[in-house]
Amino acid sequence: MASEVLEYYQRGGERDRLAVGFGPLEFLRTWDILERVLPLAPATVLDVGGATGVYAEPLTRAGYRVHVLDPVASQVAVAAQRPGVTAAVADARALPVIAGRADAVLLLGPLYHLLDRADRVTAWHEAARAVRPAGVVVGAIISRFATLFDGFIQDFYRDPGYRPVVEGALADGRHRNTEPGRQWFTSAYFHHPDELQAEVADAGLTLRRRVAVEGPLWLMGHRRVEVMADAHRRELWLTMMRRVEEDPSLLGATSHLLVVAEKCRTPLVDSPT
Repeated sequence: MASEVLEYYQRGGERDRLAVGFGPLEFLRTWDILERVLPLAPATVLDVGGATGVYAEPLTRAGYRVHVLDPVASQVAVAAQRPGVTAAVADARALPVIAGRADAVLLLGPLYHLLDRADRVTAWHEAARAVRPAGVVVGAIISRFATLFDGFIQDFYRDPGYRPVVEGALADGRHRNTEPGRQWFTSAYFHHPDELQAEVADAGLTLRRRVAVEGPLWLMGHRRVEVMADAHRRELWLTMMRRVEEDPSLLGATSHLLVVAEKCRTPLVDSPT
């Protein structure tokens, strides 16, 4: 893990992210999608890059058996304190698990911070190794264009250093934030939606769905807040998003995408780890 990424999470970058700003929008939709694509409880879920267990805890409340693996020890300590959750320090590219032990594997973070394609394919492959044949692997990715739009939403372009970061992300997907004290997201890889099928296939998985998480609503400022604050409008938004969430024309306009893949029925060889 790059030093600036580790520092970002060690200082609590993930602690409250899903509770403020765009976070509730992302969490609500991610949870809505997981409820529809995960096997029924009490399935075993391996939450790779699960951070402080923000998804692991509600999954255990829903009856799942959840084990969090994350490279940041301070986050693992928080996750391990959540009721019913077990957690350990690990790297997504070398999971300390026996092949086929999980019914589902979540990669809701690692793919952001593996800037080299080979590392991302390795993470996908390790998830495929860990899950049972015909099991589900769900990966979260950030859209190639998210940093461009986010700069206007949060006025990051006022800093002259921001535009070069955006230009770099647009050119090759690599968003590099190596200077301490910058307000924007730490170094990450931002996927183009069209990259996903080949990346997943190279890991021995079959792509089943590419799903827009927030859709364009994340761009709508105070309107987004109003929708989230009103139960009726929030439910209507969820209902309508389900109708269009896989439309290819929306995949570049969302901030995050979920990639739902399935392991082929031919078992993969266990790794020495």
